[in-house]
Amino acid sequence: MRVAFFEVKDWERAYLAERLPSDEIVFEPGVLPPSDARFPELDAISVFIYSRVTREALDALPKLKFIATRSTGFDHIDVEACRSRGIAVSNVPSYGENTVAEHTIALLLMLSRKVHQSVLQIRSGHVDLAELTGFDLQGKTIGVIGAGHIGLHVIRIARGFGMKVLAFDVSREPFLADLLGFEYATMDRLLAESDIVTLHTPLTEKTHHLLGREQFAAMKAGAVIVNTARGGLIDTDALVDALESGKLGGAGLDVLEGEELIKEEKQLLHQPIDVERLRMAVRNRVLLARDDVVFTPHNAFNSQEALVRILEMTLANLEAFRAGQPARRVA
Repeated sequence: MRVAFFEVKDWERAYLAERLPSDEIVFEPGVLPPSDARFPELDAISVFIYSRVTREALDALPKLKFIATRSTGFDHIDVEACRSRGIAVSNVPSYGENTVAEHTIALLLMLSRKVHQSVLQIRSGHVDLAELTGFDLQGKTIGVIGAGHIGLHVIRIARGFGMKVLAFDVSREPFLADLLGFEYATMDRLLAESDIVTLHTPLTEKTHHLLGREQFAAMKAGAVIVNTARGGLIDTDALVDALESGKLGGAGLDVLEGEELIKEEKQLLHQPIDVERLRMAVRNRVLLARDDVVFTPHNAFNSQEALVRILEMTLANLEAFRAGQPARRVA
């Protein structure tokens, strides 16, 4: 089975090379090209979130039968195109529940105790404690949208801080609610009562812009939003307006709509003008320049332990496909 790994770092290459036949694997440090005829013999590919697996990309891979994405989310893959061509797709849904949950709480703590502002003041040589007054998490209500694997870990940690937890999910597990000490709620109630709202749901057509102007208007004045899931869950224009008006007290973001443009801003100068992409890049810069916004560059998954688990699960997915029984399938 001929396999190509895209977006691989040197240590990942070494790790995988020890575990796969050398005559079967190809390593590419960059993303999967939108259309590239160099790999007509590939049976399988493994990608990360920045590779866009479109119909056009699939056209250049006529023998492809399997895609192993090294991520939980799979919105970067045209799943319908894969289904129509009989290409199986597997993800890694459970490599980093605690990892992402810990990062979620880290972003919340940075906002609640103004850690990033403290660092900036120290570096500037001007410290004003009145500007650095934060708030306690104990006694606050956190609303968790998406009480799956990651969301449940966030709930467990939040309860350890003495927080009240409301959760919204399309499916409910009363036993877990009793065990962890949280309460399921409607979306309307969660938004109205939560001091902090955190997102842990996949990005789909139904969840795109799950939080927009209407939802922000329904939230408590001064509430804080945290997003370590997918940027498209939030209407960025509505978020900027809610922050500027003071409706929201802050945002902790590990993901953004158009976050790939942050890496590609210099390239935009040498490309044909795309007004929407330029607008998105400028909008994100405006958002990230705010003192009440904490941003990490899609880094919530990035612990040493989680990275190894990602590779182990990807190898297991490849082996399952080789055996004729693809595991963790999303298509």
